[in-house]
Amino acid sequence: MLFMDWLTSVSGFVVGVIVGLTGVGGGSLMTPLLVLVFGVAPATAVGTDLLYAAITKAGGIYMHDRQGTIDYRIAGLLGLGSIPLAIVTAIALHLIAPAPDTLAAVIKTTLGGALLLTAAALIFKTRLVALSPVQHWAARKISIVTVLVGAVIGVLVTISSVGAGAVGVAALLFLYPKRPSVQIIGTDIAHAVPLTLVAGLGHASLGTVDLTLLAALLIGSIPGVMLGSALSRAVPERILRTSLAAMLVLVGAKLVS
Repeated sequence: MLFMDWLTSVSGFVVGVIVGLTGVGGGSLMTPLLVLVFGVAPATAVGTDLLYAAITKAGGIYMHDRQGTIDYRIAGLLGLGSIPLAIVTAIALHLIAPAPDTLAAVIKTTLGGALLLTAAALIFKTRLVALSPVQHWAARKISIVTVLVGAVIGVLVTISSVGAGAVGVAALLFLYPKRPSVQIIGTDIAHAVPLTLVAGLGHASLGTVDLTLLAALLIGSIPGVMLGSALSRAVPERILRTSLAAMLVLVGAKLVS
């Protein structure tokens, strides 16, 4: 048991570093890690990971805020769409109350699909930026689309815990291609904290949060995300992004198979 707690904390640290560096990894890495390596039930993995992500990324906000790499207006627009939809989705999970096996199957399939989508967003990030037509859009249109993107992310995150990081980063790069990558990452982390907290509390009310597991993860992740955020200006993003995308393809394919 002590060995597993230690291994869980190390996993939390590694994922925390990646989250701080790239804004990606809270759900796209930790949830499949909990399911496939630690044997945690999918619903519990999602619920626990959401609260893990909220607390972990709060440390990332602190570091990015100190560096001036957060646009709170953009984060607010995303939250305007994501948080209400996260609440609605959590209520829907309560009302539908699917059987545990059915819920597990839905979460695994959604999670696998979200991971593959995330990998594609990472792989084609540069092309997405190049194809972005937003330089011809009015500011109001960009704001409206940002809110709608937030709404989609809110649903996806509440069901699978994936999307607040990678999908959010890819969407922001497409909508705001002239912003520095480090500011995109900081803004995405700032948006992810309230979203994952709301979605995580919704799962907690369903009883799908393991507090012991959560504590073990946080012991490693909080220092990890602060270290990653501090290093975010120095580490080559391309190398980390390519490695992460390859990993997500393998994990996503395994979950949907």
